[in-house]
Amino acid sequence: MTTITTPAVGMPPMDVPARAGRLRERLGEAGCEALLVTELANLRYLTGFTGSAGLLLVLPDELLLVTDGRYRDQAGEQLAAAGVDARLQIGLTGGAQQEALSSAAAGVRRLGLEAAHVSWAAQRRYAGEWFPEAELVPTESLVEDLRQVKDEGEVARMAAAAAIADAALAAVRHRLDEGPTEAEFALELDTEVRRLGAEGASFETIVAGGPNGAKPHARPGPRRIVDGDLVVIDFGATVDGYRSDMTRTTMVGTPTPTQERMLEVVAYSQAAGVRTVVAGVECAEVDRACRDVIDEAGWGDAFLHSTGHGVGLDIHEEPRVSAGSTATLVPGHVVTVEPGVYLPEHGGVRIEDTVVVTTEGCRLLTLAPKDPELP
Repeated sequence: MTTITTPAVGMPPMDVPARAGRLRERLGEAGCEALLVTELANLRYLTGFTGSAGLLLVLPDELLLVTDGRYRDQAGEQLAAAGVDARLQIGLTGGAQQEALSSAAAGVRRLGLEAAHVSWAAQRRYAGEWFPEAELVPTESLVEDLRQVKDEGEVARMAAAAAIADAALAAVRHRLDEGPTEAEFALELDTEVRRLGAEGASFETIVAGGPNGAKPHARPGPRRIVDGDLVVIDFGATVDGYRSDMTRTTMVGTPTPTQERMLEVVAYSQAAGVRTVVAGVECAEVDRACRDVIDEAGWGDAFLHSTGHGVGLDIHEEPRVSAGSTATLVPGHVVTVEPGVYLPEHGGVRIEDTVVVTTEGCRLLTLAPKDPELP
């Protein structure tokens, strides 16, 4: 049985200390002098802190992390391990957090908020009580844009997550021939992912057999896998916060001519998309490469979603690989390529890889075999 050592052991370090500096360089263009970071994935990216509650004030010459007493020891340990120099205010709740942040932000005339992550109620509270002297500026994707390009350490963690997912699927795939329910197989797969050392699944695992496979995001249920089913398996693992994402479609029994054609067309489509991925190519072009193959087969209306998305600390990040995307791929982008065809009377087929963009093409992180008839 394959055993994989995780997380971060022997992996290249991530350049966490430099991230706040790169963020500060973007504040002026966004019209603010400082930024209040409220999105936890962004807070983790900037500091290494993994707690479930915290606020980070990014000032021109200082970082202030405010969190509660549960993280008295954890916060300092994680920031030190990441090499991040920040002032910590630990054990604060309610009014004390407000006082600490208000005091630190005194003199800031224009304070940025993460518009996509701040509720209306929070914005009113910040404006009226926490930072009454500052003009609050809505900002868009300041940290998320930095997160798009992964460094060597980030890619290594995602590769480790992908390797765990590969090994987990190899260990349990034979069970599909034994007639488990979708939910039973999903549980076995998730358990194997953890047994191999991952923190957990990267999202809610999809196992969809027969007609359920024609629903791209079906949830595993009580339906049993039976002979004649196409089974869509979409899952991933998480290592040190970073995620993998992979879909394989397995055929249980002998495919019908239509099912065989679906498998063939999606395989060609996915390969065409992967071949198109290279630095300098527009994301929309990758989507078009996949879609053209499926359109030519006459199933364009059965390709029900975009071709892919970025992956990292979140399972869905920028850049989006879609027909409407205006993004251009650059080295260090990590994206999925996942075309599909969904026909309720025959089932669904999706094949997905997570790839790292390079100047010469891309490197696959997800390496599980794509043969639909593997046990």
